[in-house]
Amino acid sequence: MLYRCRRLLWILVLAGFQLSVQASDEGLSNYRLGSGDKISITVFDEKELSLEKIRLSDAGTISYPMLGEIRIMGLTVSQLEKLITNQLKGRYLVDPKVTVTIDEYRQFFVNGMVKSPGGFPYQPGLTIRQAVSLAGGFQDRADRDKIAVIHDNDKAPHNERLGTPVQPGDTITVEESFF
Repeated sequence: MLYRCRRLLWILVLAGFQLSVQASDEGLSNYRLGSGDKISITVFDEKELSLEKIRLSDAGTISYPMLGEIRIMGLTVSQLEKLITNQLKGRYLVDPKVTVTIDEYRQFFVNGMVKSPGGFPYQPGLTIRQAVSLAGGFQDRADRDKIAVIHDNDKAPHNERLGTPVQPGDTITVEESFF
């Protein structure tokens, strides 16, 4: 009887662990890596397979030891971890433990009727209002209701409001007011 209780307890513990892992996967970042991002890859206990602060090329690739050039543009951090783990597992390592971190996001750009237009480092949670502040604020003739944003993969601008979140690679243009 004691054996059955312990076994049942272990099954419940493992089932709870599996549910918590599945729930935590839903909370993972959906940020997609792109050209200009700077990342670090750590393979535990394998210093020669770990890379620090490497910038994705203009084609969205990195050069990785033993695997060659890998196209990672558009992948999330967890997808990249799985990709490298799967590529290393079996051929090179028995059970690789891979961690990927974003050291520096690609820039976003603010131009138009702002005091100091240019490129700025992206930070998660940044809004257009904050981006304009980083660019020195609005000029006197700025139209606060006409703000065009071109996202990294889009070709056409979208009219956005000040509270809209900024994405890495965005180009924000503050239009001029004529009245």
